[in-house]
Amino acid sequence: MSSQVAHAYAVCRGIARSAARNFYFAFLVLPREKRDALSAVYAFMRHADDIADHPALSPAEKRRRLAEWREHMHHVAEGHSTDDPVLFALGDARLRFQIPVELLDQLIAGTEMDIAEAPRAGAPAIRYQTFDDLSRYCYQVASVVGLVTIRIFGYRDRAAEPLAVRTGMAFQLTNILRDVREDAALGRIYLPAEDLARFGCSPEELASGLNNGFDPARLKPVLEFEAARAREFYRAADELLPLVDEDSQPALWVLVSIYRRLLEKMAQRNFDVFGPRVRLSFAEKLGVLGRGFLRRLTG
Repeated sequence: MSSQVAHAYAVCRGIARSAARNFYFAFLVLPREKRDALSAVYAFMRHADDIADHPALSPAEKRRRLAEWREHMHHVAEGHSTDDPVLFALGDARLRFQIPVELLDQLIAGTEMDIAEAPRAGAPAIRYQTFDDLSRYCYQVASVVGLVTIRIFGYRDRAAEPLAVRTGMAFQLTNILRDVREDAALGRIYLPAEDLARFGCSPEELASGLNNGFDPARLKPVLEFEAARAREFYRAADELLPLVDEDSQPALWVLVSIYRRLLEKMAQRNFDVFGPRVRLSFAEKLGVLGRGFLRRLTG
């Protein structure tokens, strides 16, 4: 590996280590080459996310910068040089693991789905009417990540692909449930409107009611309903595990274990996601990581 490539991957590892709070623990049980590649993909995604979430940029400017980031990625994929260490590392990882450019395009498209025009007062900026609508969003922002990740993990059976899609759905549903309060404060409602209505809530009430006497307990049946869906999707992760290369199985196991524990921790709190943010402690993650290392050594 050249010094330039090594430096580029080191930059990406630093970004992943500082920002990928859950994912990085899974990276640690991978062989170095695969860990570097996932770090490069994460750093690429992180930059796109940072653009989409930048509070000082208009929606139009965010889209312009994301289009520029996509164009730079394509430029590197076509064989041109770059001074950007993230794109340099990503270009190397893409060739090593045969990651289609189309999937990288979809990663950026997923971040664009979170860009919304300023909402009118009291109205959610983003709303999904049905679970099918939400599923399309989850596919773009999470399932595509799964499809990229299994190319780095390695697999031979094409059955791994739909299972990776469903595993990504499980992860994203877990994120949505955990982040209800933060998203609502931003006017972002990811829970399907039809499911809220089924249990007597509305997106507008949730978006505006945080400071107007909204009782979080009223949301519990909705969250339980969506958690049951997430548990069904997690079954795909169990089927996916034996289909990826053996040296990657511990990493997938660590990642799934961390996200499943987040979901069950919410359940233990009776889905009170309006209190302190649900998270695993460093010690809990270390425990999962230790078992992941044991699986790698004994696998």
